[in-house]
Amino acid sequence: MENTPSSNLSSSHNQYGDTASGETLSPLEQEVLDEYARLVGNLNNLSASLSTIAAQPSSEILDSLRGLERKTSLVFTLLKASVYSIVLQQQIEGEEDSGAQASSDVGR
Repeated sequence: MENTPSSNLSSSHNQYGDTASGETLSPLEQEVLDEYARLVGNLNNLSASLSTIAAQPSSEILDSLRGLERKTSLVFTLLKASVYSIVLQQQIEGEEDSGAQASSDVGR
């Protein structure tokens, strides 16, 4: 099915430029309607193209996303390890401080 300007116009507009109420369109109004009809056709073509692209993503994009996923996983793992290391170090320092305070309290 071909999208032509006349096939996209509303049913109230006939081939002679008259509307259903009997009014005649000016050339400018007709030109605006034709442009809108072309715009509708172009948007329909764009929509169809985007649907095709979305349904069948390219292997290059998928490979890039897999690589990005691997890098993101690595960064996340390193971040978790760093946070764990900091928490563990704070616990050790807290235990040493509480142990030193207990020793000083016993000596009094």
